[in-house]
Formats: sequence, structure tokens, C-alpha cells
Amino acid sequence: MPTSTKYQAVSTTNEAKTKIFIIGLPRTGTTSISVAMLDAGFKVAHTAFTKEAFRLADVISDAPCFSDFKQLDRLFPNSVFIYLDRKLQHWLPSMQRLLNKMAPDLAPKKGSFSPVLKRSFIATFGINNENSLTEEHLTHCYLKHKEQVQEYFKNRDDLLSINISEHDSFYKLCSFLSLPFQDGDVFPHLNQGSSVANWKAYKHKNKVSSFSAGREHRQFFDYT
Repeated sequence: MPTSTKYQAVSTTNEAKTKIFIIGLPRTGTTSISVAMLDAGFKVAHTAFTKEAFRLADVISDAPCFSDFKQLDRLFPNSVFIYLDRKLQHWLPSMQRLLNKMAPDLAPKKGSFSPVLKRSFIATFGINNENSLTEEHLTHCYLKHKEQVQEYFKNRDDLLSINISEHDSFYKLCSFLSLPFQDGDVFPHLNQGSSVANWKAYKHKNKVSSFSAGREHRQFFDYT
């Protein structure tokens, strides 16, 4: 599936060029849509923790996009945003497994994950809370994030909300981005069940490293 004319010039040396931000929470299909965008010809970063990663990629998904969409909207004017919805009864156990696995590396001082990733997860899920893995807490986090997205993009036409498990979701994505669509085109089903690492295993020339280094080395944006 080729990219549309609208987006062929996205990836240039100008940081302010149009981007496509996937702002659904983890375990809502961010890997599946990222792979679909790779196959459509876009350069994709599934998580991005440096300025250079944002510069190189046409599409950026997952952390820190789901927590920083307001700041990214200001940094990259005329960009578009895709929110991924998922039924809570499916999302909750999947998110509990992910957070349980990630918890040691998300620890503020001792955790090995990127400071940008830690900040994004802590701001969204409050993982230092002793109740952070309960269904009640995670449901609150999910609904709060969804409400924030809906309120911020209210009366705007640059947000698409889809549930990738629905049969017409791929068609909606293609229509939103002015991409060609053929009957039978669907999202790939990745990271199902306890699997959380299919992005690393997926080989593609358009993948952009989350830690790409540029003229400012591995610095991240200063939002202040």
C-alpha cells in the first residue's frame, strides 16, 4: 500500500513537518497499527525518546505520545492524531500483565527504562501507587485519558478514533489518511495475549529507532 501524496514529504530535516501521532494507550493495538503504517510506506517509531527519532519518523506511536499529545500538537502543527479504543474487559488484563512485567524497570531511580518512558507511564498510570494494578485504578486511568483526548480535540477534524478489532477500522484509517484501500485489508494482529515484544522482532527498513541520535545527540524536547 503506497503512501498518499499528502504525506510523501513528511520526513525531512524540518522538525515541524506534518506527523501522524498514535495516541492510544499501550495494549490498544499500537504495535499492530505501527506495522500497518510501515507496510504503507511510512517511517515509524514505536515509542520515541529523542528529538531525532521524532524528526526521522513520519508516524510515532505509544510512549510518550499518549501522555504528551498536547505538547506534540504545539511542536508539530498541522499533524494528525489517531486514538485507539479497546473494550475495557479486554484491555484491563492485558495492561495488568504489561505493568507487572515493566514495574521493576519503571522505578524512578533504579529502573533501567528511558526517563521519557518512565515519565509517560507514571503520569498516565501512577504506577508508584500501591493500587496501580487494580482494575478500579486502571479503569480510572483509561477513562481519564480517553476523556482528556476527546475534550482536547473537540470540534477538530484532525483526530481519528478507532478500535482496530472492528471490521471497518482499517477502512476508516485509510479514509482518514487518504490512503488507497482494497477489500480485505485489515490490521495485523500482533502482541496478543502475553506477547509484548513483537515490534522488536518485526524487521522492516522503515523502522526508526526510539533512541536515534542526531545533532543534539539523544536529547528530548524541553516543553517549558
